[in-house]
Amino acid sequence: MTVPAFNYLKPDSLAEALDMLATEPGAYPIAGGTNLMVDVRAGKLSPETMIDVGDLDELRGIVVKDSQMTIGGAVTIAELLRHEIIRQRVPVLFAAGKTFANTLIRNRATVGGNLVNAAPCSDTAPALLVLDAEVSLSSSSGTRWIPLTEFLVGAFQTQRRADELLMEVRFPIPPASSRGGFEKMGLRKISCMAKVDVAVMADFDERGACKDARIALGAVAPIPLRAEKAEASLVGTAFIARAPEKPVRCGEQVQDKTIEEAARLAGEAASPRSGSEYKRQVVYGLTRRILTAMATGIRDGEAS
Repeated sequence: MTVPAFNYLKPDSLAEALDMLATEPGAYPIAGGTNLMVDVRAGKLSPETMIDVGDLDELRGIVVKDSQMTIGGAVTIAELLRHEIIRQRVPVLFAAGKTFANTLIRNRATVGGNLVNAAPCSDTAPALLVLDAEVSLSSSSGTRWIPLTEFLVGAFQTQRRADELLMEVRFPIPPASSRGGFEKMGLRKISCMAKVDVAVMADFDERGACKDARIALGAVAPIPLRAEKAEASLVGTAFIARAPEKPVRCGEQVQDKTIEEAARLAGEAASPRSGSEYKRQVVYGLTRRILTAMATGIRDGEAS
């Protein structure tokens, strides 16, 4: 389909970009454009104006300060994967990034764009959800921070107003005592949209008892959801065989009953978009796989 004509504007500053969003009718901000341009070509969107914000410095960095990570909205998925602290300290996000589409799209797609698109099958949203992420939205009248749980309100729907720009995503860097994982099931190994994805984060005390657990499910409901009963079933248990920094030794036992129950409850939390029971079974299987990998000391993504 032919792309309809639109005005293209490239602001020199953030202030200019926000002014354009406030004054240009039918304007859309664009950075990577991997979702937006697909919708334009398909006739789902007819923007009068595209405002290119991809090169604005305020949207480009990854900053670590006071045990918190802040990621600019125009940071690409490929840039996430190259960041050493994300690789070492935030492997649940790293694992989600590795499953994201293909190399070409990872080089263009941005963190902010993926969240604003709010597709139910988003890979980044479940990972950021278990990291307790929040996003900042800026307009010419000011900036507001909002938890990701509140930002996503429905399939392809967010709390972003038309005059706002998603500036940053921030979250606490997981402590060394934590473990996590991300698994995705699609129709093929690369360039696939998730049929189901599961993200898990848990923190442990020095004895290996779970202090806090977060499990997010993607592509099973209009927005990613937390499997709260499954999370609660893990808290207080010692389902990992040893303290978090010490992998399981030969002969030590993984607490299969705890993992089995949490995986079952996660499956029950799913509300399959396709109306098929198989998604509940996939959630069960992926959750069990992640928790088993966590219990045996395998790092995020190594269970794949």
